[in-house]
Amino acid sequence: MPGITREEVAHLARLARLELKAEELDHFAGQLDDIIGAVARVSEVADQDVPPTSHPLPLTNVMRADEVRPSLTPAQALSGAPAQEQQRFKVPQILGED
Repeated sequence: MPGITREEVAHLARLARLELKAEELDHFAGQLDDIIGAVARVSEVADQDVPPTSHPLPLTNVMRADEVRPSLTPAQALSGAPAQEQQRFKVPQILGED
């Protein structure tokens, strides 16, 4: 596989709106080449027998189960509100939408 050239790095830098010095182009070309090589090696190791995963260990949901419990009535919840409308908190408009 051919390596990343200075011109390709310069093109990517322009697309990303980055201003790079000449010595940085060579430096980043080498680094990008190393990254692409590492990704290629990982692709070689992956096999059809290995299922894709997002985490090496099994994860379980750590949240508690939902339970209906007594709570405030709408009147109690709104009792301390400075303004309310139709059983809702009324707040100043901030987005300029109707």
